[in-house]
Amino acid sequence: MLLKWGLPRFVDSSSSLPYIFAAPQLPEGQTWVDRELDVIALLDDLIASQPIDPSRIILSGFSLGTAGAWHIAASHPGRFAGLVAVSGRVPKTLEETQLAALKEIPIQIFQGGKDEKLPIEDTQQIVDTLRGLGGTVDFTVLPEGDHFIADEVYSDPKLQQWLILQSRRTSVAV
Repeated sequence: MLLKWGLPRFVDSSSSLPYIFAAPQLPEGQTWVDRELDVIALLDDLIASQPIDPSRIILSGFSLGTAGAWHIAASHPGRFAGLVAVSGRVPKTLEETQLAALKEIPIQIFQGGKDEKLPIEDTQQIVDTLRGLGGTVDFTVLPEGDHFIADEVYSDPKLQQWLILQSRRTSVAV
């Protein structure tokens, strides 16, 4: 199911990429809050078994996966070198202290200007909050895009270059 769009589809159709990619599928009827520790365990297993630099791990999500990415990044901010959020909202359960923990993580947010599921104003408010807390946030609106902009976003060479260049800013014990 994940191969239908976004980064999984881009990775699947690419011949060679300079990174390792993992895309867990959320079981039906569960939330990323329920499975947060499973994602961290998967990440630890991949770091132990693959040639992965733990200081260069990027967390990303599309739509519902974005809520999970925000939650996991805010709960484990020292683990990630960046966060990419596409067509998804920040969970309302995140407190300002959790958002403040994200200030060391560069964040890329993408949203379609015609996304009927997510008001631009809601996203702009989060962007303003994160920037006010000292975060580095790039917010890109694709004016003609609807909710399903993931293919366009992830195949953009600028984002691919950004993914490759990220490295954790501070060395935080994990």
